[in-house]
Amino acid sequence: MTSRIPRDSRLRLVRPRPLAAAPAAINQRRPRRPAPRPPEGTPAPAELARMARSGLAAAARVARWADAALGPGGDSATTDGKATLSDATAERAAHALGLTVAQVRADWDTARLAGLIEVHGDSARPGWRLRAWDRDDSAVLRGWVALCDAWSLAHPEPEEYEHAAVAEVVTAMPQVLSFLQLSAGPVPVPQLLDLLQQRVTELRTERCEIDYAPQPEAADASAASDGPSGTPLQRPRPAPPEPAAADAPLAPLLDWALEALASVGALTYGDGQATLTPLGSWAVWVKLEQICVAAQSPAGNIEQGAEDMLRGCAQLRPNAARAEYRAWLAARPVGSAVTELIAAARGEDALLRGLAFEALRVVGAPAEPEVRAALDEPTLRPYALLWLAEHDGADPEDAHEVLTRQEATWLWVDTAAAVADHGEAPLLVRHLESAVQPTVPALLQEVRAVGHPRTVQVLVALAAAHPDPALAKAVRRAAFQVHTGG
Repeated sequence: MTSRIPRDSRLRLVRPRPLAAAPAAINQRRPRRPAPRPPEGTPAPAELARMARSGLAAAARVARWADAALGPGGDSATTDGKATLSDATAERAAHALGLTVAQVRADWDTARLAGLIEVHGDSARPGWRLRAWDRDDSAVLRGWVALCDAWSLAHPEPEEYEHAAVAEVVTAMPQVLSFLQLSAGPVPVPQLLDLLQQRVTELRTERCEIDYAPQPEAADASAASDGPSGTPLQRPRPAPPEPAAADAPLAPLLDWALEALASVGALTYGDGQATLTPLGSWAVWVKLEQICVAAQSPAGNIEQGAEDMLRGCAQLRPNAARAEYRAWLAARPVGSAVTELIAAARGEDALLRGLAFEALRVVGAPAEPEVRAALDEPTLRPYALLWLAEHDGADPEDAHEVLTRQEATWLWVDTAAAVADHGEAPLLVRHLESAVQPTVPALLQEVRAVGHPRTVQVLVALAAAHPDPALAKAVRRAAFQVHTGG
């Protein structure tokens, strides 16, 4: 008597569908909310990227030279541990590129600020943006924004002013740039100076900078008559306070700030007026959007760590979760955020693993190095492969094709574990539709072989949830065999 299980039509699965990640198995897919649009008249991203590539061409050239000439086993890039290009290396680069040493040093510094070069100790290596420079417009634009953010480092500050005065101007300049962006045209420098003075005054007020030095009238009145025979006891008057660094004139510092921003391509400055470039206007808009997103965290998880934030997003719809990811990411450096998300994905909760990679999709290109490194970890490899496939332009519905049969089966079990832990029985039953195997017996055979640590729990949960007695019996038998090692 032969078993009827392989022939039972009730055990046939429906036509296989693309394998979905855990969040998609629990939450139904919904249309994505359109991204906010930049102000009218802003060039398209491809045109902005072309402008950025043009402005950073010299820096990219030096970065490529460093990639080829300063690789492992090559000459040291720096000698002082502060990322300053060594004299010998600067002269070598100048000779190879047909530039002066001063030009090489300037382009080197620009490449560092734009993330095209990363310096570690006395060695340099290309940044991820250089690797993606020719194919990824977002990488180029992120590099230019990083340079724009570092405008105060790209142009030496005036030596005759105290650091406190320079710091006040640097802190106040975002409001000046926002005004330039709203003006959408040339703005006279005197008008910008008035705005800068107002902002600096606000900063000092926020710090409660009040002059506590006694006034002349108060000093005279405070002369006590405690001396003998009623002779006033004269107390020494305090010396007049030295001029504060913040009392430095702001006009020269505004001139320095505008020249520095012009040097990175954020604005044009001349004839007594300043105008944002298209790139500068777009960068200001991007920063304002980030501030707004960070201030409007939909579910209030912005201050949580990655794992707690992901748990808070577990019950949100996909669009709401993506909004929460954006708010969480906008409030912290990208590098540390990616590291936190990868660490959360390494945990035992399969749902958090899927959600972590959904959040990494919001990060985009900056997450690529760490996601690629995750390919070496069996637990993360299927998720990383899907992420990289979509990042390289594959349709999300077809991305599963990059997985081997074994990887697809492992991911199916991992997703089923997330559904079993956090979803409802009908969702676990419907999860059968996403399996790549055409029949339940084939699925059970490959699930047993893949060796996922949650295999037994998943099969027991599936057997308990499925309404078909024959299928439930087959699944329970498979769970027992995995449990006993049979």
